[in-house]
Amino acid sequence: MSKVQILSYAGCSTCKRALKWLGERGIDVAVRPIVDEPPTAAELARWVPASGLSVRRWLNTSGQSYRALGKARVDAASDDDVVRWLTEDGKLVKRPVLVKGNRVLVGFREDDYAALFG
Repeated sequence: MSKVQILSYAGCSTCKRALKWLGERGIDVAVRPIVDEPPTAAELARWVPASGLSVRRWLNTSGQSYRALGKARVDAASDDDVVRWLTEDGKLVKRPVLVKGNRVLVGFREDDYAALFG
């Protein structure tokens, strides 16, 4: 089985909780710093459908990057615009992003992680 990849931000408390959860279960993860290496357009083309979420649900709406764009601008943007923004600014991405094979989880909900690894 390939290693689980998690896109994470070191200053994110939710990312820390997810990494702690994974570590407590001995799950081998490759951590990718989301700010330094945001998802690419090709990755998003695969991951967004695999997550079962719309691309707009990938936005970190509580972060400074989102506030800088402004809700009105985001609401008026096309999905292609949103994808481009996500590839340009890792802090705009809701995190953590966990990739396990063809399964993708956005954010950390313990029940979802338990179902994926259970």
